[in-house]
Amino acid sequence: MAYRLIEDYGIIGDMHTAALISKNGSMDWLCLPDFDSPSVFATLLDDEKGGYFKISVPDSEDAQTRQFYFPETNVLMTRFSSSGCVAQLADFMEVHEGVHPQSHEPHGRRVIRQVQGVQGTTRVRLECFPRFDYGRLRPNVEEVPGGVIFSGGNGYSIGLSCEGEVRIVNGGVIYEFDIEANESITFVLSYRGPGKTGIVSLTPIEGEKAFHETTSFWRQWLSNCTYNGRWREVVFRSALTLKLLTFAPTGAIVAAPTCSLPEVIGGERNWDYRYTWIRDSAFILYAFMRIGLTDEARDFMSFVEMICETDGEDGPLNLMYTIHGAAELEETTLDHLDGYKGSRPVRVGNGASNQLQLDIYGELMDAVYLYDKYGTPISYDLWKSLRGMLNWLMQNWRRADEGIWEVRGGRQQFVHSKMMCWVAFERGIRISESRSFPSDRFEWIKTRDEIYEEIQEEGWSDELQSYAQYYGAQTLDASALLMPLVFFMAPQDPRMLSTIKAIEERLTYDSLVFRYDADESAPDGLEGDEGTFTMCTFWLVEALTKAGRLDDARFLFERMLGYSNHLRLYSEQIGPSGNSLGNFPQGFTHLGLISAAVNLDRALGGGRI
Repeated sequence: MAYRLIEDYGIIGDMHTAALISKNGSMDWLCLPDFDSPSVFATLLDDEKGGYFKISVPDSEDAQTRQFYFPETNVLMTRFSSSGCVAQLADFMEVHEGVHPQSHEPHGRRVIRQVQGVQGTTRVRLECFPRFDYGRLRPNVEEVPGGVIFSGGNGYSIGLSCEGEVRIVNGGVIYEFDIEANESITFVLSYRGPGKTGIVSLTPIEGEKAFHETTSFWRQWLSNCTYNGRWREVVFRSALTLKLLTFAPTGAIVAAPTCSLPEVIGGERNWDYRYTWIRDSAFILYAFMRIGLTDEARDFMSFVEMICETDGEDGPLNLMYTIHGAAELEETTLDHLDGYKGSRPVRVGNGASNQLQLDIYGELMDAVYLYDKYGTPISYDLWKSLRGMLNWLMQNWRRADEGIWEVRGGRQQFVHSKMMCWVAFERGIRISESRSFPSDRFEWIKTRDEIYEEIQEEGWSDELQSYAQYYGAQTLDASALLMPLVFFMAPQDPRMLSTIKAIEERLTYDSLVFRYDADESAPDGLEGDEGTFTMCTFWLVEALTKAGRLDDARFLFERMLGYSNHLRLYSEQIGPSGNSLGNFPQGFTHLGLISAAVNLDRALGGGRI
């Protein structure tokens, strides 16, 4: 198989794990049973050894495919047409009101693939070649009544329902069949934990019932969204995508469902994003709350209460955690995999988990403040943990750290980190005053003001006429665009307007924003370049909006909509030819879109949130 473009994929999931399915009906990424489990299908990272599950119409000269989501759901539809024949594939993971997403039962680990004949008689080909443990294990294949079972030495197996006669080939199966108009066939790929037996299969009627229950679940969830502005369709799609990145059993939110998709083709900037970053999750909660989706914030607050009980070597919080709340994320390389289009190394785990990133305290406190104000008042027990966290930060905010971009070339006094320390105390003071919580309020106020004045003195560059990346630097960083968004700077303050102008002139390429200049900025310890950072472009939209440059903000926002893929999904970065780069789809980008859309719509006179 040849590699598909990153933007050629759609996503399905069940709030435990997620699968990526290409325009040609090939499931090229799936980890079971959870997001951070070893992969079952990983052709995305090695087109020879990774494994895949493809349902398609055999290639012909006039064959065409179209892909879209069933309206207001995460049910992915792929439509095949060839020589007057049309068939449709519906892909989803079963989630419905009868089985709560937080359940650990394997019912939620079913991938359902429904083939429906639409016109004529269509020849369809199914190819299922699982490769367990990131492609290291070719399974044993056993044909049983109702289908086949793929098993190996990893303690679990997967079953595939299939009533026809299959060919077993090289640790996989091939099945070809004809489907008539109005005929439907349902295939079920089911996770089988230790001790599970038998094949899960669905009759056409049962398959239709599962389809309707799943679409009803997603539509019911989305009905709670309060956004009704100009960009309703794209905001809804981003919200649905962010929901797929939540891990229901704990409330954790992964940054992306994939690992090691490259920031530049053939480069080494390939990271595992299947974990919970405090920063990303806090921003995602902000996006959810802005559009009325508060249950996710409640669930993540439960996760925060769990992790706040631990103390790390560099403070009371780690910058990232596993979806189960563990702080150890050992980074290793999978040298047997070639990587996406030869982009090596392929990494799992994340060595940045041991870094010091002081900005996370501000992002977390901002999310807690908003949840306490617009969601549910926080508990006293959580407040005690947060109070201890702020008291630790009082003694440590002057330390150098690795910063928001997780540089691997040494710590610096990053301006963004200092600013978010200011946010941490500012929001903590607000919470303690509004709730009359006991606190060291006067010391926090003193620390907050010291941080503010230090940033203005040390973080401003007269040469750049902008806030710098770190103290004493003559380099820019797009994270300065967050200053008016977190109310650190007035949006039309001369220093802020000058910073926006500098970023537009020196970090922006064809309206797309780089997070920093890799050649001039603090050494990140890595070779090669990277694409523009999609989220940073949405930050620029918001900064322009708040600065009153509404025409520029709207034009840039509309241009950014053109960089999504055919399903309104975004990766982490955009390459020089408009191609998607980095892990996909990325939560940071979709939350940036939601926030930009909400603020821009309001500024344009929408008032329709």
